[in-house]
Amino acid sequence: MATKAEERVLTDHEEIRNWAEERGAKPACVKGTEGEDDSCLLRLDFPGYSGEGSLEHISWDRWFRVFDQRKLALIVEDRTADGKPSNFNKLVSRKTVEERA
Repeated sequence: MATKAEERVLTDHEEIRNWAEERGAKPACVKGTEGEDDSCLLRLDFPGYSGEGSLEHISWDRWFRVFDQRKLALIVEDRTADGKPSNFNKLVSRKTVEERA
């Protein structure tokens, strides 16, 4: 019997990095979104998905610097409803997460 997939909210750098690396994801920016302050539109690039042409890999240091500057949180799903590892993730503002709580 399938159960509902559970989401977690992550802001801890080590937890985020571990979650992403367990799934083979690399920190990335959407190409063409770089700002003067070295910021960009953040993404996690998973192997075999559509990011190949539109994403540019960046360092974890830069990814987390932008993540903290923008006061973001990462919503993740560890497993799908049928128990398989999930890549679901969504970057949201920490304020949005606080309002949902």
